[in-house]
Amino acid sequence: MKEKKEKKEKIHKKLSSKAKKIIILTCFCALLLVTGGVNIYLNNLATNEANANVQTSANFFTNYRNDRQETRNQEILYLDAIIASETTSAEAKANAEAERLALIKNMDSIMNIENLIKAKGFEDVIVSASTNTINVIVETSGLTNQEVAQIVDVVKSNSDYLIDNIKITEV
Repeated sequence: MKEKKEKKEKIHKKLSSKAKKIIILTCFCALLLVTGGVNIYLNNLATNEANANVQTSANFFTNYRNDRQETRNQEILYLDAIIASETTSAEAKANAEAERLALIKNMDSIMNIENLIKAKGFEDVIVSASTNTINVIVETSGLTNQEVAQIVDVVKSNSDYLIDNIKITEV
């Protein structure tokens, strides 16, 4: 009887040992699957984020141009309303007409500078001018000194801004 009992215990230990190994192996397989799934998820997330950054750059230029055009249109409508108003004084009408002409001249100058910079081989560019500075926003992965010199040359040749008042931003 004792022998039977000892045999049963040995078999039970062997089965128990094999069962433990199977459970451990199954856990490792499950862990490997979970790790693979998390890795795929994180790679997709990183890829989507990189694509979003590319789209953000393109959207920036498009949105900026749309906002700028909308603002200019509103300014022109406002000035046209002043000019067309019968209650506006002659002096205010003259000032509004001068502002409107200056705005149109500025729009033409900025568009000309943007097109000339694009002609130098830049992907996209936006130019924004105030009374003191002119900002050039260029879509690029990095500007060389020669490219900066080209942009500065275009701005200086087509505007009255000094080199210290030209600000170049890379996007």
